[in-house]
Amino acid sequence: MIDIINIKKSFGGLEVLKGVNLHIDRGEMISIVGPSGAGKTTLLQLIGTLDRPDSGSILYDGNDLCKMGTSHLAEFRNTHIGFVFQFHQLLPEFTALENITIPALIAGKSRPQAEKEAIELLRIMNLEERAHHKPSQMSGGECQRVAVARALVNRPDVILADEPSGSLDSKNKSELHDLFFELRDKLGQTFLIVTHDTELARLTDRTISMVDGMVDCEKKLKI
Repeated sequence: MIDIINIKKSFGGLEVLKGVNLHIDRGEMISIVGPSGAGKTTLLQLIGTLDRPDSGSILYDGNDLCKMGTSHLAEFRNTHIGFVFQFHQLLPEFTALENITIPALIAGKSRPQAEKEAIELLRIMNLEERAHHKPSQMSGGECQRVAVARALVNRPDVILADEPSGSLDSKNKSELHDLFFELRDKLGQTFLIVTHDTELARLTDRTISMVDGMVDCEKKLKI
């Protein structure tokens, strides 16, 4: 599904990624681990087309994103990629329902259709009763589940998550991790998760370890 081929990226004189190669199959749940400064978040941002590499290729089903123009890339990002961040980054002035519908409206869906799909996702998240609550009226765990629903509303091929449970307590963290696997099984999304959580990394299908801007090793789940 996704092929990362010899990706390099520098910021000023600092070489952050030094030739990363990685293949991701459809439906995989992959964790990326490593010390701070290893290049994990930079790699995730490049895969998510939030930035461009200095060299190398990023292929989605054979299509090289590095060769796409800005507007085409933005359209691709909105319809094929979902993002979940450490802090939910919901818009505080909008309700849960409104936050979830925004990417769908940007993608050109009608408001009734966007709201229908958002409500369906809220139901999956067990948050239907929170549809008209704003972020300040919800717990951290609830806000993060709304953020996951927002990432899913356009039914993207891949969900990219950067420390998604890093700001949650143990109970909400465990529930979020369980939710990721449930969603993968129900909806078929591919998940690529940057995490320092060893328990989550242990549960994923494959763990990618990064050190000093390079893939150090890969470990597959042992069943």
